[in-house]
Order: sequence, then structure tokens, then C-alpha cells
Amino acid sequence: MRYRTFPRTNWPIAEVGYGTWGMAGWSGSDDGLSLQAMARALALGCNFFDTAWAYGSGHSERLLCQLLRGWHGERVYVATKVPPKNGRWPARADDRLDDVFPPEYIREMTRKSLENLGRDSVDLQQLHVWSDAWAGDERWQREVDDLKREGLIKAFGISINRWEPANVIRALRTGLVDCVQVVYNIFDQNPEDELFAACRELNVGVIARVPFDEGSLTGTLTPDVTFPQGDWRALYFRDENLRQTIERVERLRADVPAGMSLPELALRFILENPAVTTTIPGMRRVVHVENNLAVSDGRRLPEAVLGALRGHRWDRTTVIP
Repeated sequence: MRYRTFPRTNWPIAEVGYGTWGMAGWSGSDDGLSLQAMARALALGCNFFDTAWAYGSGHSERLLCQLLRGWHGERVYVATKVPPKNGRWPARADDRLDDVFPPEYIREMTRKSLENLGRDSVDLQQLHVWSDAWAGDERWQREVDDLKREGLIKAFGISINRWEPANVIRALRTGLVDCVQVVYNIFDQNPEDELFAACRELNVGVIARVPFDEGSLTGTLTPDVTFPQGDWRALYFRDENLRQTIERVERLRADVPAGMSLPELALRFILENPAVTTTIPGMRRVVHVENNLAVSDGRRLPEAVLGALRGHRWDRTTVIP
């Protein structure tokens, strides 16, 4: 496992971290298998786990607590998130801060997550949605500063709305945001346009989420795929989006180098960008952990391959509920 420095804190963070949404927000999850997978990740040197209260109303946080209770190895860094109080994803520009992240609610949810995690302090607390219309509101700024001073959080971040990577740059310029979490993968390359340059300028960390485009970049989707009601993927891969996604994946296959799998290529593409601190694939099986973490070996993609992957950029604007 290779590590990258988390800006401002200088934490050594595994460049392939662990996303835990699939353990509570997707169908088919099994707590026993999830714990085995996470334990294997720890053994292989993964030291960064990203969770959220919204992942099963604290379920994934409690699973992580169960895992780490018996861990006596190197330090593990934990990130979680405050869900929007109004329950709306993504945030809209006309949403009021009072309805989404009033200061007392940020504190309340931080304390709930700490209880679930069994910790007195969380390494990284994030807001799970965002609108830069709130960037200048001093109330969230004061609350974040207070949580840091009191030691309840060590760093603060924002999880950016899907396909809106520039909708955080005003907040970054307050100096209070230590890290952003953004959708970045072979299809979704638009964070490279403005966001990554701002993060480098301001010394802000980057967590690249959705490295496999909710599963499409694993190459396993078929036109007749179905997901149970309540599974996020049933909303995401619906109607036209499913058809277009499968067509694009099929075109992408032609640019996968010999001897490399599509998921491996997807992760290597992300790790090629020095602005990225870590990427957080969701993993619910030991075999997925072993395959994904093995990508952290320092091997570079040839320039010709990177150039070909640039041609698969997909600038999507459809809002997924």
C-alpha cells in the first residue's frame, strides 16, 4: 500500500481507502462479510475509512466501531458526514442553511456519529451536501471552528454535489475546509477543470468518490439489470441513463490495456492525478478488497492510455434524485 499526505494535517493516508456506503445503503449487504472485508483491508495497510450517518442511519458507523474496537495496529483515520436536515440530496441553491445545516444540528449529528463510532473525536467531519450560496454564512463557519477547538473533530470537509465540482470553491476560500469529496472517475473528469487547481492552491485534500460510477466501471452491468426497491442504484441506473452508460462502457473496453481489468484501469486513472489524496471504492467482499488495494503499487499508466481515456469524458447534467 502506498500513502499520500493529507494536506494541513500531514496524515499519511492510504491512496486507496475504503468507502462504506454499500454496507448499509445498497441491497445485498451482509454484516459478517462486510466486517471480514474491512478486516482484510486493515491487514493490507488500508488506514482510511469513509462513512456517514446516512449510511443506514448510523449502521455503517457502528460496523466500523465494531471493527476498530479490536484493532491494535497502525493508526486508522475515520471520516464521516452530517446528513442534510431536510433529507434532500443534492442541495439546491435556493435551500436555506437553516433547513439543511443549522449550527446546532451540525453539532448534534457530530455527537451522534461519535457515539456510533465509539470515539471522542473524529478525524474528518464532512457536510454531506453543499451549496456555495451558504459559503459566506458565518454561522456554519463558527460551528466548524468551535468543533475543531473543542477537539470533537480534527479536520473538516465538504462532500460536493454530484456533477457540480465547482460548487464549493467559495467555501474553500474561507480557509475552513480541509478536504473535499467529489465524484471523479473515467467518465466524470470535470473536477479537473477548476476544482483540483483550487485545491492545490489552497492546500485542500481531495477524496475521489464513486471511482466505479456506482458499479458501471466494473463492467458487470447488463441491459436487463434490476435492483430492489430502495437500492440507490435503482434510481441511478434507470431508463436512459442505464442504456447510455452501458454503451459508453462497451466503447471503453477497447481502451483497456491487455492484462488489465476494467476496475483496475478505473482506479489507476484516478491515482494518476496528483491532486487526489485518496479514492474510496466501496468493497463488501474480501476478493474486492484484495483486487482494489493491489492497484496501489506505484505503476503508472502509459501516456497513450491516459490520452485515450480522456476521450471517454462524459459531462452529465441530469439531476439524480
